[in-house]
Amino acid sequence: MMLKGFWRLTWVETKVFVREPMGVVGTLVIPVVLYLMLGRTFGLNRATATAVPPFNIAILAALFIAIGAVLSLVAIISIYREGGILKRLRATPLSPVTILGSHVVVKLVFAVLSLGLLLLAGKQTFPGAMQVNIASFTAAVLLSTLSIISMGFVVASIVPTARFAQPIGAALTYPMVAISGLFFPVERMPGALQVIAKALPTTHAVILMEGVWDGSGWLAHWNNAAALILIAAVCVATSTRIFRWE
Repeated sequence: MMLKGFWRLTWVETKVFVREPMGVVGTLVIPVVLYLMLGRTFGLNRATATAVPPFNIAILAALFIAIGAVLSLVAIISIYREGGILKRLRATPLSPVTILGSHVVVKLVFAVLSLGLLLLAGKQTFPGAMQVNIASFTAAVLLSTLSIISMGFVVASIVPTARFAQPIGAALTYPMVAISGLFFPVERMPGALQVIAKALPTTHAVILMEGVWDGSGWLAHWNNAAALILIAAVCVATSTRIFRWE
């Protein structure tokens, strides 16, 4: 019965997500457009070796997939809370895990769809530039997205109103990308900033995805995968304590 309710709620949340323009655009469109624009800017094509980009554009796009999912999650949760929907859902026989878990599943499904579009666009537009183990890279992106989404639940737990959801979410997530180590090594940052960077999921996500991309694989970066899982666990535990249903 509980599983049936979970899938019904997941289907409802999928339709809600599709009807939310910013969620669809942020998760499905922006990462692909970003990848294509930057790829053309830097002449990304390993087959002809016309240029070497200063950072991995595909990983940047993957981070934006996760950020799009987080911003959508924060917005929807805050809208539900402000509209009393969360309170009504909480009064149903569905457990909090079922209610909130459905949001996570929807975001992960669309993250996979977005990554599929990204890889397809890359293979069609930049032949030779997407030489990566797709299954392994997808797993890395999903783990990274899950860990980053867990931070989104903490933000969603404390955002006061829907009007502030997107600005607060953006103010917290975009700086995480800037200090993730994708653009310049974390070791070159000031000491205090290094500590902050190493505590964020984006930093470990970048290292893991770069490791999968260059072929060194998961075993060489098991500590970063473990860090992503640990961060997710801490954020989930925190959000369960402070989450407001109304």
